[in-house]
Amino acid sequence: MNPNADTHVDTVNLKLPDYYLNRELSALEFNRRVLFQAANQSTPLLERLKFLCIVSTNLDEFFEIRVSGLKQRLELGSAPAGPDMLPPQEVLSEISSRTHDLVSEQYHLLNDELIPAMEQEGIRFVRRTRWTPAQLEWLRHHFQTEIEPVLSPVTLDPARPFPRILNKSLNFIVGLEGVHAFGRPCSKAIVQAPRSLPRLIKLSPDLPDTGPNDYVFLSSIIHAFLEELFTGMEITGCYQFRVTRNSDLYVDEEEVDDLMRALEGELIASRYGAAVRLEIDHECPTELTDFLLEMFGLGAEDLYRVRGPVNLNRLMAVYDLVNKSALRDPPFSAGLPEPLVNNDDIFEALSARDVLLHHPFESFAPVLEFISRAAQDPAVLALKITLYRTGPDSPIVKSLVAAAQAGKEVTVSIELRARFDEAANIELANRLQAAGAHVVYGVRGYKTHCKMAMVVRRENGKLKRYIHLGTGNYHPGTARLYTDYGLLTADQALGEDVHHIFLQLTSMMQTPPLRRISQSPFSLHADVLELVEQEIRNVNAGGAGHIVAKLNALVEPELIRALYRASSAGVMVDLIVRGICCLRPGMPGVSDNVRVRSIVGRFLEHTRIYYFHANGEEKIFCASADWMDRNFFRRVETVFPMLDPDIKKRLLADLDIYLEDTAQAWELRADGNYERLAEASDAPPVCAQTRLLGQLAEQA
Repeated sequence: MNPNADTHVDTVNLKLPDYYLNRELSALEFNRRVLFQAANQSTPLLERLKFLCIVSTNLDEFFEIRVSGLKQRLELGSAPAGPDMLPPQEVLSEISSRTHDLVSEQYHLLNDELIPAMEQEGIRFVRRTRWTPAQLEWLRHHFQTEIEPVLSPVTLDPARPFPRILNKSLNFIVGLEGVHAFGRPCSKAIVQAPRSLPRLIKLSPDLPDTGPNDYVFLSSIIHAFLEELFTGMEITGCYQFRVTRNSDLYVDEEEVDDLMRALEGELIASRYGAAVRLEIDHECPTELTDFLLEMFGLGAEDLYRVRGPVNLNRLMAVYDLVNKSALRDPPFSAGLPEPLVNNDDIFEALSARDVLLHHPFESFAPVLEFISRAAQDPAVLALKITLYRTGPDSPIVKSLVAAAQAGKEVTVSIELRARFDEAANIELANRLQAAGAHVVYGVRGYKTHCKMAMVVRRENGKLKRYIHLGTGNYHPGTARLYTDYGLLTADQALGEDVHHIFLQLTSMMQTPPLRRISQSPFSLHADVLELVEQEIRNVNAGGAGHIVAKLNALVEPELIRALYRASSAGVMVDLIVRGICCLRPGMPGVSDNVRVRSIVGRFLEHTRIYYFHANGEEKIFCASADWMDRNFFRRVETVFPMLDPDIKKRLLADLDIYLEDTAQAWELRADGNYERLAEASDAPPVCAQTRLLGQLAEQA
């Protein structure tokens, strides 16, 4: 403990912008760490390609939401927002500079490393210049029968305005010379590739000199046979491009009577929102790029010239198409916790003890079984669940439909505004309502982001509640890719709390004080701040203090200031923050005792865990909430305590494993840069995810 710490921190203005990192720039740094996984030669080849595509998908969302928001603030002349107080123009300029570097690294990695490495493995993207005569004829027939019939080339002239270009769609700008059929000269045309067309076409392996994994880009085929679309014209050039648009949905919930209908309208409009980025073939001449920039209302800083496909994330299809297990991460079988092994009655097992599931190391099947068994069990009277993201053809939704059709009380709180899943959730809501379920759409002004399910069962003449609380969504697909915790329990106090929260979501009335769960937007922020302040008081009274938090993002400024005060008082603060972190660690007298690490590996780290030493009582919680303003004040979230001694012990051991990681961990420095720990140590690297998989193998 620093005896002068309290005095020092009391003299420091912790609201100074220099004490905070910018949120948007921190998000970009996360993508740099993901790109490292694509560059890391110890990563299997197809996994490297997957990480490369993930960077592109992340950047798409970043531009659609964050960059578009910054541009809107700039147009409105808004003052700097966020504790770092960087003006929007300065942030946009830095984003442009960093993203151009990042994209350049992406395509360098694709062209100079991944494509040659895939060719050595028999996976080829065959260029037009290398097509054999047989391949050329096969592709010409494919173009004429499968592609050309759905294309609608648009020649530009004064009578034909520039066409509406769909967000993130593949398009071509074509340079022309000559006179069209109606006697007018024309110099430009636009060809839009419908989304129904696959971006990668697999060549028939029956063709001579063609391997089983030979592919051709759709853009190459359209380019090669373009003259068939512009008969009688001379083509001077053809260049693929892609525009990214503002996709943030805006619905004034105070002004609409039907949220679902309003969102449906916004979903259509968002496909043609304001342009924020233009990606184009690097060989496109300045005349045509300037024309497109003018049409989209963009500046030179918004232009990204790329040496390869503009829709880079479509290469993800190769991961699924190529059947070569040696080029992927080794498979594993998710395990089951001991209480559920050889136990056919999940309700009987939960009556005996709580069960903690750690996905994907442990199977998501018990959660599916929990809902499925409840739908079939005649003793179950009611099923209630919150759904944020479920995925297509969800088995959970099938069970809910079956339960409703069987006459059980089924209540589902669906968040219609789950970003990029709005259309799927509208369809889901309609399906459940048609089956007879009670469907509510959350609370006006607040996203329902908590993950909880409750089963009400009649046992021995009395009603008993069984619940599931999780850190991740009810999505079987992401449960294989994201790390998340789920608690299955029959604890009476937790069950009552969940019951009251469901009543609150349906009736929107005040509930009695919750006994175990902290909930936003009500008590959660104050509860977390109090837990931090208690650590400070304990240290000031001569005790020990330690805070560990594993999160996806740390943004909320008041909590950051509380962590600064804790550090200055001598509390050790270990933060495992996967993505955005606005706290600056390692500042003398302010955050000396704060360590921030990010772990990026095979699985997307998604668990939210809060640990407080509490003078040896060791309080530990799992949560649906990150430490962001939106989670504390604009969402319905839950934080639930781990009370079973064995589960607490296990969670603490898991946190220790993540804090020992040196293989996939990056440590944040005060300047906002991350250092890879494996490069800073000569010791053999420790990989948390590999160790957790190893523990699973030992249990099998």
